[in-house]
Amino acid sequence: MAKQEKEKERRSVVPWRPFAEMARWEQGMERMFDDFFGRRLRPIWDERWWPSRSADISVPFVDLYEEKDEIVAEVELPGMGKDDIQVNITDHLLTIKGEKKKEEEIKEEDYYRSERAFGSFTRTLELPRAVQVEKAKASFKNGVLEIRLPKTEEAKRKEIKVKVD
Repeated sequence: MAKQEKEKERRSVVPWRPFAEMARWEQGMERMFDDFFGRRLRPIWDERWWPSRSADISVPFVDLYEEKDEIVAEVELPGMGKDDIQVNITDHLLTIKGEKKKEEEIKEEDYYRSERAFGSFTRTLELPRAVQVEKAKASFKNGVLEIRLPKTEEAKRKEIKVKVD
């Protein structure tokens, strides 16, 4: 039974991305085609006429780890402000929502390249231990959201010293 619980804890920290490998292949192929064709066609291939694929915002990268008395989540949210982020905790789930908005209106014909991503996202993580929801704290600094969730007394690991004879 303990082995199953450890496996569940390990899986809850790693996000499930069934198509991640395909996305990496696609990005690699795009880079390869750009390297091969891009240099040769650059003088006649203006991206204003043949735009590259637009970048949509994807789910943010998260580090979720356990300290002695807390579960800590660090979320990368570059280019966002703290007013654009919402954090919710329900049962054993931590949900982070946000929206990155374009601030200025610029006509497309004035652009040479537009690669920054805008849009909304939702990311939900299963927490590996029970936490005290009412004592949760979040801070946002330099594009990184840090959420600290104190564990319940039952969830804290108890260390027992065993005397060796």
